[in-house]
Amino acid sequence: MTEIQMAPAPDTIRNDRLYIALELSNTKWKIAFGNGFKIRLKTIMARDLEEFKQELQRSKKHFGMAEEVPVYCCYEAGRDGFWIHWYLCTLGIRNLVVDSSSIEVNRRYRRAKTDRLDANKLVTMLIRYMNGETKVWSVLHVPEEEDEDSRRLHREIQRLKKERTGHTNRIKSLLVLHGISMEIRKSFAGDVDKVVMWNGEPLPSRIKEEIIRQYRRYELTRQQLQALEQEKKEALKQERESSKKVLTLQNLKGIGSVSSWDLVHEFFGWRQFKNGKEVGAASGLAPTPYDSGGSQSEQGIGKSGNRRVRALMTEVGWYWLMHQPGSKLSRWYMERYGQGSKRMRRIGIVALARKLLIALWKYLEKGIIPEGATVKAYYN
Repeated sequence: MTEIQMAPAPDTIRNDRLYIALELSNTKWKIAFGNGFKIRLKTIMARDLEEFKQELQRSKKHFGMAEEVPVYCCYEAGRDGFWIHWYLCTLGIRNLVVDSSSIEVNRRYRRAKTDRLDANKLVTMLIRYMNGETKVWSVLHVPEEEDEDSRRLHREIQRLKKERTGHTNRIKSLLVLHGISMEIRKSFAGDVDKVVMWNGEPLPSRIKEEIIRQYRRYELTRQQLQALEQEKKEALKQERESSKKVLTLQNLKGIGSVSSWDLVHEFFGWRQFKNGKEVGAASGLAPTPYDSGGSQSEQGIGKSGNRRVRALMTEVGWYWLMHQPGSKLSRWYMERYGQGSKRMRRIGIVALARKLLIALWKYLEKGIIPEGATVKAYYN
């Protein structure tokens, strides 16, 4: 063999660590085990945890590693959520949940893509990350199980509100088909029997039955919403850190019960930020400039963070302008975007949303009231 063929592995390639990458699907998991020099690929049935532990032991023997060797793992964030992360932590494995959109790919128009190639790619990037190349991808901040569970309440409320709107729209559309327009009240089921069509005749039996069935689904959704809203009120009465933060945000005019709850449980309640830049980046409201050679442009916000927080802060921004016109942030918006076109005002509200989110973070963490903001009198 030549001297090049006999060359030893680089110093960064070590045999005292085991690297694992999981390529997940609903039926099978492709697992890549590596020691920094060689890769061992295995396929197991999805969610077969016993088989995973067996393959873990076989890989340690395959690479000649000790039983207590450090193990590092990663997988892409997706449908499976964080339960795999919590399970791996119970095995003493340091796991990373990776933002799939941050993984580098070949830019060619046609490129091969298989679970095998993806697993190989993930494990090699994990090795690079663990050897100091921390900018190779974006790693998600995983909430604790209790924090993740606390997000279910307001998310279900949001889904039920959309479902309720769908039911009301469907009922009104069915009525309009026969020239009828009426509000949906508590007495709706009895009112339907009395309405008449455009020609003065009662509704046909089949359309009437369909409307009643749709109304029953609407009623069920409304009752579930009421129960969940009551659950929120009861949760606020409990002495928890999250409840205190929700009530603190409500001290400011323009921040109501819905927005304060969602901001705390989606964002502020379980995340720790070092500075305002991290707050903007985690929400996806950070700008993405394009500056290459003689070409310079602004591509808009990155949208790489929490989409619920982005949508919420855009809405809160409009309310802030309405209820806090004397604040520094509102004056800044009016001076820069207030006299512009509708498009410019919509662009400006996103910039205001980012600044306002950072200001709310400072208010919660450091007690700094946004400059010029008004506090609700009944909380003083």
